[in-house]
Amino acid sequence: MERAHCCCHRRLLGPGSCGEPPACRECSFMPPPPCPSAGLSRVMLKMMTFFQGLPGQHTASGGPDLPGSSQKLPSTSEVESEASMSEASSEDLVPTLEAAGAPDRDKEEALKKKKKKKSKGLASVLSVFTKGRRKKGQPGSAEPEGDPGARPEPSAPLPTAEELKAELERGRLEAARPLLALERELAAAAAAGGESAEELVRRQSKVEALYVLLREQVLGVLRRPLDVAPERLRQALQVLAEQEREDRRAAAAAAAAGAPGGSALVAARPRRWLQLWRRAVAQAAQERLGARPPADAEGRSEAERAFLHMGRAMKEDLEAVVERLKPLFPADLDVDVVAAYAESYHEHFAAQLAAVAQFELCERDTYMLLLWVQNLYPNDIINSPKLAGDLQRVQLGSLLPPRQIRLLEATFLSNEVASVKELMARALELESQRWARDVAPQRLDSHYHSELAIDIIQIISQGQAKAESITLDLGVQIKNVLLLELAAFLRSYQRAFDEFLERCKQLRNYRANVMANINNCLSFRTAMEQKWQILQDLPGHLMGPLSELKSHGFDTLLQSLFGDLKPLFKRFTQTRWVAPAQTLGDIISTVGERLPEFSKLHDCFQKELMEVVHLHLVKEYIIRLSKRSVVLKVVEQQRQLAEHILANAEVIQRFCTQNGSSATWLHHALPTLAEIIRLQDPSAIKIEVATYATRYPDFSKGHLSAILAIKGNLSSNEVKSIRSILDVSEGMQQSSKPLFSLIKVG
Repeated sequence: MERAHCCCHRRLLGPGSCGEPPACRECSFMPPPPCPSAGLSRVMLKMMTFFQGLPGQHTASGGPDLPGSSQKLPSTSEVESEASMSEASSEDLVPTLEAAGAPDRDKEEALKKKKKKKSKGLASVLSVFTKGRRKKGQPGSAEPEGDPGARPEPSAPLPTAEELKAELERGRLEAARPLLALERELAAAAAAGGESAEELVRRQSKVEALYVLLREQVLGVLRRPLDVAPERLRQALQVLAEQEREDRRAAAAAAAAGAPGGSALVAARPRRWLQLWRRAVAQAAQERLGARPPADAEGRSEAERAFLHMGRAMKEDLEAVVERLKPLFPADLDVDVVAAYAESYHEHFAAQLAAVAQFELCERDTYMLLLWVQNLYPNDIINSPKLAGDLQRVQLGSLLPPRQIRLLEATFLSNEVASVKELMARALELESQRWARDVAPQRLDSHYHSELAIDIIQIISQGQAKAESITLDLGVQIKNVLLLELAAFLRSYQRAFDEFLERCKQLRNYRANVMANINNCLSFRTAMEQKWQILQDLPGHLMGPLSELKSHGFDTLLQSLFGDLKPLFKRFTQTRWVAPAQTLGDIISTVGERLPEFSKLHDCFQKELMEVVHLHLVKEYIIRLSKRSVVLKVVEQQRQLAEHILANAEVIQRFCTQNGSSATWLHHALPTLAEIIRLQDPSAIKIEVATYATRYPDFSKGHLSAILAIKGNLSSNEVKSIRSILDVSEGMQQSSKPLFSLIKVG
């Protein structure tokens, strides 16, 4: 028996097995059986050749069906039909030799002559379809050149399948219209019934193979729409729109015709290229966002680089879709192209983040994940100026579910607070080591300066800023927690400073470091009042430790000065107040000589320290008056002592005020006592004592008795009556600034 060539022309046919006709293992071609009456068998064999497809393949090419895709998938029959069309080999477009076994060679010759008559150069034929321009002034209309939607003239001969194949392989989308015309001509021939089933099947296999090529070209362009020229993109979109219109037309025609008849053609529509396009968009999003991010030199973690890559890719691609693809998208497709891309990108972005969130993340990656989900994605991408108008109506939602976000936020807060505590403890430890090593503090604007306050403020501020960069609400949550941690730190700071004051007195830079730490109180207070927006009336748990630290620092700095003043104040009683002016002059001179030592304090603390000195001078003066060392029975002597006290009070007040003291509440302390000593009428003395008790609630009967002891001309009943005036003042609100409670009498 003569060995025939198969349709793919790749090898000679070998003998079949089990008595079957020889078959080609490349294209599954089987020659017709030798019996001329086996026409039906030939039709069935052709059907197997073009519509069964390759083993194991049942899905249409043009884009994978992504898991979890929200697009509606075609039915099983539709998928199988599309798969059979996809797998139809384009080599079937080569003229086959199966007519060698046909019984009627005259019919074969007639077909060849008919085909030859039709076959012309496609360039000239397509010009009929695409260049139907009318001359100026001519009636009629024509489509623009290169428009695949141009309609062919009824009289123009259609190109052959081989010519269309060649043009499609060269990427010419103008072949879409002639191909649609071939499809319609085939449908008309099938309806007319003038051709055999075998011939119809053969012709349909070629048409479907051409559609496979066209589909690959169109979806290839639309798969990467941002990488092709606008005109080619426009052509691909027009072809897609034309196919959707043809799907609708074919569906309407089928519905009008009712139940299908016994046509040899396999139903090829609807082709659902728009659905395939959606799948291609999803695949493009997966490939684009799933690409491995490039390495960088900024030390980012792998998760950070992945988030940054996906965010940049999504924003850039969607902006390009809005600017380039959206204006070209045909209106009759009834598709929100921006939404289609945004949903695909969002779905893959969310899937990637959900996968990352399943792992136990480090602190940095937890922060970055929340930052993208809560801030960067909704604000810098979804609501960016170029995308907000199109994406707001899409309502993509959050990248992670609310419950998972809350868990991540709780983890972030816990991590951040622990980190802040550790950093603050380390900063205090380093500062304490500097004190112990007797390292001199820095100077800033002629004042002693410590970096500790700045370090702590930065640590707290950075923790709050990180939370606020995620959401403002999270910033408020962490602020309250961090202020509690700050209070705990300040207590630790005070304890460390007290230990330094006790153990390091002999160090050369001891007093300088004391002043530097007092200056730190200003930085802390300013930060709490301004940066963290706490009211000036700061809560005790924050200001208490700072007040204690400052007070202990002042006591340390003034200890030697007050020690030098003690013997000078003793002179008042030792000389029985003979020369009070000279004694006070020596006291003021001693204080004035020591004040420059405190110039390295901030100005506000120099004033506060001067208030402490002012209080000390008044207090020590009252202590000397209360020593009962002098008893004056003569009224004139009492008046002279009162005048000395008034003169000394004026000197103390003027000196302290000139050097920055604002303790005006001390101005009446000595002059009122002088008035009590000068007055002789018990009733007048009672009025003065009552007024005095309102200004200084801690003025007790013991203090009054010590002052009245100077007035040796008062009877015991008069003293008792004057003392009783303080019974009315008992239980009154205590002064926040103690004076007499610092003076012990007895």
